[in-house]
Amino acid sequence: MRLILDKFKEVFFSLAPITLIVVILHFTITPLSPLLLGRFLMGALLILIGLTIFLFGIDIGLYPVGEYIGVQLTETRKISLFVIISAFIGFFISVAEPDLHILARQASDVTAGMLGKNIMVLAVSVGLGFIVSLGLYRIVKSFPLKKFFLISYLVILFLAIFTSKEFIALSFDASGATTGAMTVPFLLALSKSVSTQKGDDLESQADSFGLVGIASSGAIMAVMMLYILSGRPDLSGKLPKAVVSADFWSPFLASLVQSLVEIALAIGPILLIFLLFYWRRRGLSKYQIGRIAKGSIYIYLGLITFMTGVNGGFLDISRMLGQRISEYPPYYAIGLAFLLGLFTVLAEPAVIVLSHQIEDVTGGSVSRPALLVFLSVGVGLSLALSIVRIQTPWLHLWHFLLPGYIISIFIMRFVPDLFVGIAFDSGGVASGPMAATFILAFSQGVANGVPTADVLIDGFGIIAMVAMAPVIALQLLGLLYRKDVRGK
Repeated sequence: MRLILDKFKEVFFSLAPITLIVVILHFTITPLSPLLLGRFLMGALLILIGLTIFLFGIDIGLYPVGEYIGVQLTETRKISLFVIISAFIGFFISVAEPDLHILARQASDVTAGMLGKNIMVLAVSVGLGFIVSLGLYRIVKSFPLKKFFLISYLVILFLAIFTSKEFIALSFDASGATTGAMTVPFLLALSKSVSTQKGDDLESQADSFGLVGIASSGAIMAVMMLYILSGRPDLSGKLPKAVVSADFWSPFLASLVQSLVEIALAIGPILLIFLLFYWRRRGLSKYQIGRIAKGSIYIYLGLITFMTGVNGGFLDISRMLGQRISEYPPYYAIGLAFLLGLFTVLAEPAVIVLSHQIEDVTGGSVSRPALLVFLSVGVGLSLALSIVRIQTPWLHLWHFLLPGYIISIFIMRFVPDLFVGIAFDSGGVASGPMAATFILAFSQGVANGVPTADVLIDGFGIIAMVAMAPVIALQLLGLLYRKDVRGK
């Protein structure tokens, strides 16, 4: 009971800032009809309940599965088998990621189905599976993490030359969306389990981070390859016309029916892989099996409730607010975006966990307040700059991402290995459920309301900006930590 109450508090404080901002906007400059406001609040309530149950299920069900599979993988003597199994695990955990489904659905809606939801989910998952297998192989063979990231982002830079502006935005958004509430804890458990089998405490501590960041790079490559291999299609986009049903419950019921089957198909293969490992190796008590079974049920029920809230009452209202705020002077949307970034990161459950982890690892040399200030201001500025990009015709996403990642790769040479892994992992951590739902939909609404903006080119890319900010911020903290350690 204590654990589920803790999860409830985490989700509540993550969701509260956005809900409060929407209510304040309703009573000030962007009034909503009682029907729409009611749907938004109901959507927020369902997200609160669903995400709480889901995260509780992750802790008691999925995290132990990740640790168990990691141990069994390291006992696989054939490297080829190790790589193949790792790839399948990465693929299926990505298919089950709710944030990726939300992004893919929005991309499908904006392109009127030209970029199918399932195609994007499968493409990203193939890329993630491939890169996760290489990432785990890197841990086993002690290949330097910095070199791995350098090679990965050089490949991304090369692929970007042949990729359109529309797909560059989608590619980098996919990197943040695919490392969400399902993927991050599983990959962290997997990398921790594999790295601890090596025996070297210092090396295993550094190797336990970095796999989430590696997974993000695989998602970017996958969407770029999808564009290149599909004949470089010319996509255009606009927001679908909102159809407001008079029946309060109809969008929730429609989403519920769709989610029942989709989510079962998404999480089923992960459990099947676990059962295959358990059937061959055993090694778990009846109590542990019981907790994993209960956790899986909680994950399923929580995901259904979460997705029903997102699709039934959250996305459309978020887009509508973005479009309405764009009718005011530009600084309204810029200031609001900064506040959204500031508050959502401060309240993001995974960021809170990460801040404690870094403080412990550095022995207090990097304090939680300093870390949270770096992260929140960094993400707030990245969201504000995203709105400036939407409002300024000559500004493009690559104007921010290219110098941002060049800076990241350059300073990586001077940062301790541990901080490199943490920094790239934190990009996936910061771009959590609120970024994939409200903030992305809000930016699409702003893009739709700005005459010079393109919804597909400018409306996407905001998750990419959120994911990049912590990579730079935490590496800068790593430099300060290194200086502090040398000073002592």
